[in-house]
Amino acid sequence: MSAKSLVAAIPAAASSDALARFEASFSYETDCWDVHDALTNGPQDFVLLDVRGTEKYAAGHVPGALDLAHRKIIGSRLAEFPADTLFVVYCAGPHCNGAARAAVRLAQLGRPVKLMPGGITGWVDEGFALATT
Repeated sequence: MSAKSLVAAIPAAASSDALARFEASFSYETDCWDVHDALTNGPQDFVLLDVRGTEKYAAGHVPGALDLAHRKIIGSRLAEFPADTLFVVYCAGPHCNGAARAAVRLAQLGRPVKLMPGGITGWVDEGFALATT
């Protein structure tokens, strides 16, 4: 019997389970490319939130994103948006959990939310430009 790699030591999920899990992930996440396409070609049927903080936002952010640090996401700050507004949140990148914290806050407030897990790092990796203020 040959030894298994750490990759194969735990068997993969059944295909039906994997399908359900990966299909469901699209309800929670979107990627930089799809956000860029919507911002460039429309429709832009979501509000994009940069949740890193004002200083980092000013240094470079996704064009069209609003500056709202995850710690400042409260009901009164969202009052200007209809209750069914979809929010897409991002932070620095996959090494940062600020976007997940923002998603939790939005979900706690009953707001539809998706995470853009690549964040600024993914945006730049795709070759997309940043805006500055």
